[in-house]
Amino acid sequence: MKALVVDGINDYSVQEVGFSEPKTGEVLIKMKATGVCHSDLSIINGTIPMAAPVIVGHEGAGIVESVGENVTNVKPGDHVALTWVPICGECYFCQHQEPYLCSAGSMAMGKQLDGTSRISRGDTPVNVMTLLGAMAEYAVVPSISLVKIEEDIPFAVAAMVGCGVMTGVGAAIKTAEVKPGSTVAVFGCGGVGLSVVQGARLAGAKTIIAVDLSQNKVDLALEFGATHGITSKDAVDEIKKLTGGIGVDYSFEVVGIPALVTAADMSTRRGGTVTVVGVGKLTEFVNINSMMFSLSAKTYKGCFYGNANPAVDFPNLLSLYKQKRLPLDDMITKTYDIDDAPKAFEDMEAGLNARGIIIYD
Repeated sequence: MKALVVDGINDYSVQEVGFSEPKTGEVLIKMKATGVCHSDLSIINGTIPMAAPVIVGHEGAGIVESVGENVTNVKPGDHVALTWVPICGECYFCQHQEPYLCSAGSMAMGKQLDGTSRISRGDTPVNVMTLLGAMAEYAVVPSISLVKIEEDIPFAVAAMVGCGVMTGVGAAIKTAEVKPGSTVAVFGCGGVGLSVVQGARLAGAKTIIAVDLSQNKVDLALEFGATHGITSKDAVDEIKKLTGGIGVDYSFEVVGIPALVTAADMSTRRGGTVTVVGVGKLTEFVNINSMMFSLSAKTYKGCFYGNANPAVDFPNLLSLYKQKRLPLDDMITKTYDIDDAPKAFEDMEAGLNARGIIIYD
């Protein structure tokens, strides 16, 4: 099968690899759509370290081809969305209503849950991103990394819900808990940032300020529910002007750049909430003034997967899509086939897409 394999920092290409049948508790998926997410790029450029060779891709949907022993939640022919955090239902976090922090996959960096790989290149085992490796024609994944979906849901939409939409909408509604009538600023308007904008709209925010250096992305944010757009590097001053000088109730950083986290912080009023969604580098740090940390009475939150409970949240988001309250089709800027996956990343880095999607036959 064809897959996008990373062999080193910024060294990646579409290659032929082999796969084995699913073992106990595993499922073979014929991939139908894979979203091109910035987290995939973070593995390619080394921001997120992972041992090569590794197949990227964690935002996907497809059809169950076959199942291993003891798989009861899906069967061949089922349509499924992938979740890049496996949900075991048994660990401390799952038992304390925090399934997005499930520890089941913590010991399986690049491998399956039993510590071995199902993908190979000749005699060399190939790692996969987040137990999935979804940027391939087939994927062998744990059954606890799947959510069954209705057959009338487009695979491209289901794929986006599996990461970008869940993370962004969840950041607004579940992590930050945006209140009706509040003011919001979103720093970074890629696929996840646009989903934060939509989440804030669904939550009833009265003012949603989209911030991005790309006019194209700001224009998209305005289409998806932002009330104001800012492309200026003086975004903090602009936000203060739009909020009577006090700042927004909620700010979101959705890029992973320390300077933008600082800008989001400075744009937030005293007593407001700063939520960091973007994934930065291990070598970088965010500085917060130790005096103002207390005196500003702000709440600082890290957002991981939008506080997702995939079994519940994926169907809810897809229901909103079917009700036309979450216009996810409009987020798909361009589709590619697997051979054009490198071009999809080039386009993402160039800021051309809200979301690029790889479609398989």
